[in-house]
Amino acid sequence: MYQVLRGPHVSEKSTVIADEANQVAFKVARDATKREIKAAVEQLFEVAVRDVRVANVNGKRKNFGRIQGRRPDWKKAYVALEEGYELDFIGGVE
Repeated sequence: MYQVLRGPHVSEKSTVIADEANQVAFKVARDATKREIKAAVEQLFEVAVRDVRVANVNGKRKNFGRIQGRRPDWKKAYVALEEGYELDFIGGVE
């Protein structure tokens, strides 16, 4: 399960969907399937997963002086949790 989930993806969009739609965004392995992602999240965090959506993210082109480079491609998963379950990676102050 640690080979499937690389870590949480924290961004402005991911915090909005966490509040409004009870979803969590993860960086996942490029060859991970929706079933593997669902099983890994349920086993690791002991929550019930309703749905998994995935997106392939293309790496950005970057210039380092006169040298052109490219960041690697990666895969992002949006995991929708069942009603009554919640994951909080940020741990905000009340």
